[in-house]
Amino acid sequence: MSKMRLAIVGAGPAGIYAADLMLKAERDFEVEIDLFEQLPAPYGLVRYGVSPDHPRIKGIINALRDVLDSGQIRYFGNVRYGQDITLDDLKQHYNAVIFSTGAIRDAGLNIPGIDAEASYGAADFVSWFDGHPDVPRTWPLEAASVGVIGNGNVALDISRMLIKHADDLLPTEIPDNVYQGLKKNPIEELHLFGRRGPKYVKFTPLELRELGEVRDVDMVVDERDFDLPDAYADEVLAKNKQVTVMTRVMDKWRQEQREREESGERASRRLHMHFWSKPVEVVVEDGRVAGLKIERTAPDGEGGAFDTGEFEVIPMQSLYRAIGYFGSPLDEIPFDDAKGVIPNSQGRVQDLEGQQIPGLYATGWIKRGPIGLIGHTKSDAMETLESVIEDQASWWQPTVDDSEAIPALLHEREVPYTTIEGWHRLDEHELALGEEAGRTRIKVVPRDDMTRISRAD
Repeated sequence: MSKMRLAIVGAGPAGIYAADLMLKAERDFEVEIDLFEQLPAPYGLVRYGVSPDHPRIKGIINALRDVLDSGQIRYFGNVRYGQDITLDDLKQHYNAVIFSTGAIRDAGLNIPGIDAEASYGAADFVSWFDGHPDVPRTWPLEAASVGVIGNGNVALDISRMLIKHADDLLPTEIPDNVYQGLKKNPIEELHLFGRRGPKYVKFTPLELRELGEVRDVDMVVDERDFDLPDAYADEVLAKNKQVTVMTRVMDKWRQEQREREESGERASRRLHMHFWSKPVEVVVEDGRVAGLKIERTAPDGEGGAFDTGEFEVIPMQSLYRAIGYFGSPLDEIPFDDAKGVIPNSQGRVQDLEGQQIPGLYATGWIKRGPIGLIGHTKSDAMETLESVIEDQASWWQPTVDDSEAIPALLHEREVPYTTIEGWHRLDEHELALGEEAGRTRIKVVPRDDMTRISRAD
């Protein structure tokens, strides 16, 4: 075959990297790539899953933009797979499709009371403060005492956004409705819970250090959490440089805490780190969160923890769980309900009996689950593309070979799709809004407004 037509569904880092790597791969055929995205703007979780006060991380957008601007990829934004374009449509127009739709739902936590009012998933909160167009414009920030379950970077992100003073976020691209909501936030105490000890956290040193640098917030730790004997941590984790750095950060907090206790000084907000604390029940009163019951754990000497039978209730009025993301099923595509991924082998989609389905591939979090950083995403995409190239004999044989057929189909269905040029218009509009307000950027949030600006001639 002299030419391949490839569809990629999902324009986050996984999808864009897959497109870029396919263009650069050694192959004996030409390739045309169309990238479909359900939102009017590209970049996925880099735009809608990273806290606005992390501009360094968002710098990856520059690399992603270079790929989209190469002129070798067509971008169709505001196109919903399964609604605006179907699997049958893709089979008629392409030789194969790669799904890179990510994982945007919250993983569940099976403890009593978790579904009470004012109990939230981190993913929904992140979508709100990042200006995702498909979530409500407001968020119920009404609690003076808040709990966050989780010891990963997402838990730190939402903790920082909850505890940080709103005015300190103005230099970022925080949407105006989010700024106004956070400005009214009455929070005084935030409690962050992890099932294991301080040397087992999944944070990165940078995230942890930034948390302790938030203005007018005291970091509060429990000395008991640092005194438990743990041969595994002493022998194995002591060799981990990241653990060493984070231990120094927390030791600094401990020293500052002792100094505050001596001086009597206190910030207006406090963030409590609770290690060796296993959530067992959400305390509910009148249908709302009233506290979190935790069981103290202790190191088992092998990197795990055992339950001690010692319980404690921490009063609070709202609770967030940040224990991982979970994928969403796609129309006509097999889905593993237990793992939240498309079942696959090296990116080749499989049916529920483990048989490969020709023409279907997956990459990114919908392929491997919500783990790994950008480096993993690139190597993951390479594995999938190697499978695609090897499977040339089993590709679909499209019945429509006209590259203009897809725009015509979307036009016929009255889908107001956006393009790369449209994204440039929206990007410039948001930067201009920010410049007028003395800020870097102000995001346009409503989907209709995003689409209208993108499609303006």
